[in-house]
Amino acid sequence: MPDISLTMLIVLCLAAGAAGWIDAVVGGGGLLLLPALLLGLPHVPAAHILGTNKAVAIVGTSGAAVTYARKAPVKVKTAVRIGLAALAGSMTGAFFAAGISSAVLRPVILVVLVGVAAFVMLKPAFGTGPSGQPVTRSRTVTAIVLVGGGIGLYDGLFGPGTGTFLVLALTAVLHLDLVTASATAKIVNVCTNAGALAMFSYQGNVMWQLAAIMAVFNLAGGMLGARMALKKGSEFVRGVLLVVVFSLVAKLAFDQWNA
Repeated sequence: MPDISLTMLIVLCLAAGAAGWIDAVVGGGGLLLLPALLLGLPHVPAAHILGTNKAVAIVGTSGAAVTYARKAPVKVKTAVRIGLAALAGSMTGAFFAAGISSAVLRPVILVVLVGVAAFVMLKPAFGTGPSGQPVTRSRTVTAIVLVGGGIGLYDGLFGPGTGTFLVLALTAVLHLDLVTASATAKIVNVCTNAGALAMFSYQGNVMWQLAAIMAVFNLAGGMLGARMALKKGSEFVRGVLLVVVFSLVAKLAFDQWNA
């Protein structure tokens, strides 16, 4: 447990709760949680920050996944297959991450995100309900290989917005509504977080006491977010999605400007 003030501990716990809520609704909770840890614990090594972030996030993601699985029409078997592909992709991306500069990837992701935001705004019916189109075997394989492996690779290389990309890709490829896509994405996230956490834990880069305290708030936020998404439906998720996408664009643009 690092030496931090009670005030900072409360701030970190509140950030963990808010991040859990965002992550459960549409993904992207790491945009809040990771910066909060970096700013709140400036003298702690980055590896410990990343490991603790994963230890906190996996608890809220797991709680949200269970909440969704009980009430949303999630195909758990398909979600786990995508998750295993994402796990392999993220490990591969992490292996090559040291040789790739984020300065190269950042402008590309910015353009992609702006395109995503424009698409969601111009297609108000996107993900607001099942398309009625059958999910063929080829689409399922595409989801496993491209969505799981491809976005997993991105997560290992760069990371920001992975959950949001998962929701959008699952909606497009498997013809899911946004609520079901969010539910499926949570199961995939549990798989990728588990792999990353295992590696960080093996390396001794997790502050377990701090993570345990923050995880309680992250779990509460995650379960609350999942319940709200289930209750309010796809239009609510769509609104949160746009907010998260624009926030991610702003953050990446700020990083690019100050690079």
